[in-house]
Amino acid sequence: MIPIDGQEKKTVAIHISRADEKGTYPERRAAMIANTLKEEVTIQFICGENSPPAPEGFESVTAVGNRAFLNALSVMKPDLLIRDSGSTIREEVEKVRTIVPSIIHFDDFGDGGNSADLVFQTLYADSNDSVPEHYVVGTESFIADDLMVPFEKIGLRKEQSNYIPHLVISFGDEDIGNLSYRALRHMMQLQIPLKVTVLIGERYPHDSSALQMMALGRRNTFIKLPPYNFAEVCSTADIILCASGYMPYEVAVMGIPCVVLAQNDFEVGLAFPKEQHGFIHLGLGRKVKQSSLLNAIMEPLLHEPLRKKAIARQTALGLGDGKDAVCEAIRYYLEYPKRSVDNLTRKATSNMLH
Repeated sequence: MIPIDGQEKKTVAIHISRADEKGTYPERRAAMIANTLKEEVTIQFICGENSPPAPEGFESVTAVGNRAFLNALSVMKPDLLIRDSGSTIREEVEKVRTIVPSIIHFDDFGDGGNSADLVFQTLYADSNDSVPEHYVVGTESFIADDLMVPFEKIGLRKEQSNYIPHLVISFGDEDIGNLSYRALRHMMQLQIPLKVTVLIGERYPHDSSALQMMALGRRNTFIKLPPYNFAEVCSTADIILCASGYMPYEVAVMGIPCVVLAQNDFEVGLAFPKEQHGFIHLGLGRKVKQSSLLNAIMEPLLHEPLRKKAIARQTALGLGDGKDAVCEAIRYYLEYPKRSVDNLTRKATSNMLH
């Protein structure tokens, strides 16, 4: 895909929207893809009302609303659109198809995904239903942050000793249901020595001072506000308590026993963070009983075989290296677009007149 001297680079448009309470991972994934391909193609971000800002060094256009989004595509005329904006609607995607030669979606649970050319379903649900051929479902497309590389499979290198075990609690960027507070309140009832670190996200909408006041009432309990290196903090943990979205994938890269609480009904239906992959999933966080949570936290700390089994299952998955496969797919769809550029130009011009 590296262009010959004098040949115009192809253009990739990227649209990210904070949706389904997925946290910051979609924007981090987009930045990793963009930085990998920036020497080969021209990359522009389309930012809507719920979009994060474009990564440093990349151009962006603002397009608030569906009509503005379609207009931006008509003006930009990208060769490929990467979309990570939650569940899409078929009617809207069909309009995009009249403008853009190739469309790739990430984690789309809407019927609009059926009209995309390729869908990477990194998050996937428990279902016996067959999926369309253009859906790539599973963990192979997960891309780990570069900051996680030093801590890959660290669980295999750590041995339990006589030091105080460390629990890290993290419910992502937003934690709308304030599971951080609920979990820490339950942890206050533990009578055994345990170091607890609660990681607060950048968009945490609640009063963090309430957590800090609670932490003062328990030894070895800390509230960490941004900025911090998530991977570095988690690498020191003996067990992690987190949400069931993308974070379990990151935990599995490191190989650390993990208890999962779903933040909402969407997360409840996700299939990855289950026992066969080395996780203890307790269901909806707002419904979890204190006794169930404390028992789940203590089991891997007190039983070495359980701890080793969880780590072995996680690290055997070999997660994190999906960037090459994703970028190769993008290169393929740029080289072999699904629709004729000339024909799309005529259609887009016609649509703009109505």
